[in-house]
Amino acid sequence: MNTVHTIKLLDTHAGGDVSRIVTAGIDTLPGSTVRQQMEYLRDDADGLRQLLLGEPYGIPEMSVDLLVPATHPEAVAGYIIMEVMGYPIYSGSNTLCTATAVLEMGIVPKQEGLQRFKLEAPAGLVQIEARVRNGVVESVTCEGLPSYIDSYRDTILVPGIGDVTYSVAYSGGFYALVDAEALGFKLVRDEEAALAACAHKIIEAIQAHRGFSHYTLGDVGPLLFLHFMGPEEQVAQGYVRSRSATYVHPGVICRSTTGTGTSARLALMHHEGRLAPGDKLETVSLRETGFIGTFTGTHQEGAYQVVENTITGRSYVLADSTIVINCDDPMVACGELHHILSDRHAQPAPVKE
Repeated sequence: MNTVHTIKLLDTHAGGDVSRIVTAGIDTLPGSTVRQQMEYLRDDADGLRQLLLGEPYGIPEMSVDLLVPATHPEAVAGYIIMEVMGYPIYSGSNTLCTATAVLEMGIVPKQEGLQRFKLEAPAGLVQIEARVRNGVVESVTCEGLPSYIDSYRDTILVPGIGDVTYSVAYSGGFYALVDAEALGFKLVRDEEAALAACAHKIIEAIQAHRGFSHYTLGDVGPLLFLHFMGPEEQVAQGYVRSRSATYVHPGVICRSTTGTGTSARLALMHHEGRLAPGDKLETVSLRETGFIGTFTGTHQEGAYQVVENTITGRSYVLADSTIVINCDDPMVACGELHHILSDRHAQPAPVKE
């Protein structure tokens, strides 16, 4: 007898990037840390990511965050991030959305004013500061990963474009940082398809030319992100605003400017000697949404000056739903789901007449 399964979701967005928070319906994953549980999904049970980011349930521009019990005693919950490119160990927009979901679900009871708690990402503990007014989560500030510049103002010949100057930062993934104006872009919404095509060519060229290695994590995969940087506008002392767009390989221009993209940009500004502790960068997306990155300090890791930072934004709840997974549906691929779908949420499929 065929069965159907149900998974509970809280759909949210931050800056336009939709994060689907999986709140129930998945079995306990093997692994003594959230990082190990992420690696299990990545290596042995990739079906959930494929299911929720593909037809008929979703689209690649979304992200998925699976809530799991924290393995660290200081964290209130753990979360595993899934995107079109795979399993990033950290994401700013996904962290903003997960923190909001934790508050809206009552895992952390809301308190008026500022409240602090920690989440556990695959990258480790993340400090969260939420501002609540009249029961509404008005903003969330999360730690960005320590970020640094791996290479500065390299040049590469890109087929169909010509010589492109780029820098590479690590901020949770390796980012190519490029000047949007130099490539002919104003960073408006009508350019979205052209930005994706341009970024695809640049990423492909860099990947073919060289790889990258983190100073402690080692091989964290190929360069998959590109951040288009618009001109900087001085809004106030220590406060800069810039239009921005982030590309995720293959083929996605993020709706938001992304938290990790903003952190990467802060690392570049510090590398160029243009930041003091407390300085802020507001990145503005093609959809006029924004995140605020704050430079909080540095520390030395071997040869690298590593930038400490926070990301501030707001997340909104879009839907609280239960989806039905019927493995008899030819549009649904269940092959890699049997490892993780909870039998507690299974029931017989309706009998066909």
